[in-house]
Amino acid sequence: MRSSLTLVGTFWAFLSLVTAVASSTSYFLPYWLFGSQLGKPVSFSTFRRCNYPVRGDGHNLIMVEECGRYASFTAIPSLAWQMCTVVTGAGCALLLLVALAAVLGCCMEELISRMMGRCMGAAQFVGGLLISSGCALYPLGWNSPEVMQTCGNVSNQFQLGTCRLGWAYYCAGGGAAAAMLICTWLSCFAGRNPKPVMLVESIMRNTNSYAMELDHCLKP
Repeated sequence: MRSSLTLVGTFWAFLSLVTAVASSTSYFLPYWLFGSQLGKPVSFSTFRRCNYPVRGDGHNLIMVEECGRYASFTAIPSLAWQMCTVVTGAGCALLLLVALAAVLGCCMEELISRMMGRCMGAAQFVGGLLISSGCALYPLGWNSPEVMQTCGNVSNQFQLGTCRLGWAYYCAGGGAAAAMLICTWLSCFAGRNPKPVMLVESIMRNTNSYAMELDHCLKP
């Protein structure tokens, strides 16, 4: 089984898969921001949250210690986080699509040419840029009432207050940076240039196939 990738291309496929999985996993995990409320630890992502307050008996606030996503898109605490959810999700989907094609290129001959590899690298750059934009938008939502309650009521845009950034935020940003800088550069050397003999043989096969179909159609 021959590969359509060079040795550098094989490493590119592996790194593309790692960065795509790292960014996508971080996107879904609610560990972008850590704080506390009512003495309980609280964490957020863009569209998920762990531990939230509800009204108990006697109308007292109690903390429900479980993780889940917001009930609807409009329930996400701020417009900035809504935009971050869409932009980051689109970037992760693009990186996963390119990574899947790159892995298939390790197993299939003539799937990824030199030009195709460069186009896939451009797609990775766009995907990494989208995720990076989402990470840049995330601090704009720190002034929402829900986040302020968790961060000592002193947080604001680009000011964490008593909260701190979580490992998933850094992982998403690191995966995006690796996709933009390293994977995009490696993609320029990932695909194999088609051999002249193979190219001629492919053209001849296609020409003979078209000629046979045309001859069959013209027969009375």
